[in-house]
Formats: sequence, structure tokens, C-alpha cells
Amino acid sequence: MTKFRTGCPIASTLDIVGDKWSLVIIRAMVVGATSYSDFLAMPEKIATNILAERLRRLEDAGLVRQTQARQGATRGAYALTAKGAALIPALQALARWGEEELPDRWTPPERLYAAQPADFDKPTMVTSAS
Repeated sequence: MTKFRTGCPIASTLDIVGDKWSLVIIRAMVVGATSYSDFLAMPEKIATNILAERLRRLEDAGLVRQTQARQGATRGAYALTAKGAALIPALQALARWGEEELPDRWTPPERLYAAQPADFDKPTMVTSAS
């Protein structure tokens, strides 16, 4: 359970996703990352210990869930929950702001801008964690 420092909705949201990695992990999930190795391959080069801790924190907050591993995979896969997918419009707004206001940034994949919260947390996915 997340401990919030205040009742402010902005501060409370930042208590969950306000570090330098959580929204980057969620962005990766929106554009197709599902496995631990997918996250390690991100251009930001997250360390394995930080990745494990952030995934656990996002799972504890109900934004991410573990799903059944692919055949032959040693670790489970990860998926956004409906609660996590609800952050997509905020991610899209941050990406647009960064493209417009910060020089020399790369353009996010079109999948990020095309994503809709309803595209995620489909009932056909089977969870392996209880």
C-alpha cells in the first residue's frame, strides 16, 4: 500500500509515479514492452535492481500486473491494468509537451499517441500472481 504524504491528488500521484523510471516503464508498456528483457532494452538503460523495485512498486499500486510467462521464458510478463492504462492521456500530454518545448528530442512512436486506455487490461490475459 502506498503511503501518501498529503491529500493533494498531484502530490499523491507523484508519490506513485514521480520517480525518474516509473512513467518510462509505463511508456514502454504502452508501446509494447511486456518482458523484463524488453524493459532492460529501453534506451534509458535502467539497472536490473531498480527495474525490479519499480515493477514491484507499480504492481503494489495496482498499475501493473504480472501475466503468464511466454513459453520458455524464465520470468513472467507484465501488463498495464486499467488503472495504469488510465495514465496514457497524461503520458501523451507529456510527450507532446516535450516534443514542442525541448529541442532535439526524438519523436515517440505513433503507437504511444494512438494508444487508448481501453486497449489495455483485456480479460483474455491470465495472471500468474495472486
